This record gives sequence, structure tokens and C-alpha cells, in this order.
Amino acid sequence: MYKNCEKSRRNRMSRSNRAFTLIELLLVLVILGILAGVVLPRFAGSGEKANIAAAKTSIATIKMALNRFEVECGRYPTTDEGLEALIKQLNNIKGWDGPYLEKNFEPKDPWGNPYVYRCPGEHNPKGFDLYSYGPDKQDGGGDDIDNWSE
Repeated sequence: MYKNCEKSRRNRMSRSNRAFTLIELLLVLVILGILAGVVLPRFAGSGEKANIAAAKTSIATIKMALNRFEVECGRYPTTDEGLEALIKQLNNIKGWDGPYLEKNFEPKDPWGNPYVYRCPGEHNPKGFDLYSYGPDKQDGGGDDIDNWSE
């Protein structure tokens, strides 16, 4: 009886110590590939959505700074002065009490292009136009992010 128990124990040990077969490994890889094919496309567009949200937030922040500039100086910066007038005083602007944006603020959109600022604006003739060309980095195309179509 003792021999039968010992033999049974050896059979169990040899089964549990076996490595995975090639077919089992391939099956696991196929399952992981299917999961990746289902899950990855859902996350692929989230980076672009985050960039668009960041551009909208930056435009809102710059817009608030421009409005504060206008209250204190009686006007918006000219197109030539640009957004730089929010960071440092140019041409001894009367009433300037900035900086209105942090000194390390980089007026570039998430795609690395500078924000476009025009005053007076084409879309806001009594104010300013502020926009990013968006993901395609070109004017127009339906993906521009701006301050007039909110």
C-alpha cells in the first residue's frame, strides 16, 4: 500500500511540474492579441481628446488674461503686440499691471503651434480672435479651436 501511495504522489508531482506546451502558449498569445485588438482602439483617441481639452482650457485662460488686461489698460493688446503683452510690459502701456499670465507660460497649443491672436478680430470686430489650428495644424478644416464659437 505504501508503494501505491508513493507512485501516486510521483505521478501527481510530474503532472504539476510540467511546463506549458507550445499550443498552450500560442493560445494565451492569441487571447492577449484579441484583447489588445478590442481595448487599444478605445484608448487611441483619448490622447487627441486630451489635447483638444487642453487647448480649450488654454484659450479660456488667455481670454481671462486678455479681459483683465482690457479692464486695466482700457484696450486689448494690438495684433502686433500679441500675447507677449500679457507677460511683459511693451511700449509703456498705460495702466499695465501684469504679468497677466505666468512668465513661463508658453503661448503654444498642444500641437506645438503658437495661438493665433488678432485684435480687432474678424469674428469679434469689437474684441479679439484667439484660436488654435487644432490637430491638423492648418487654418480651417473644421478642427480649429477658437474663442468665438463657444
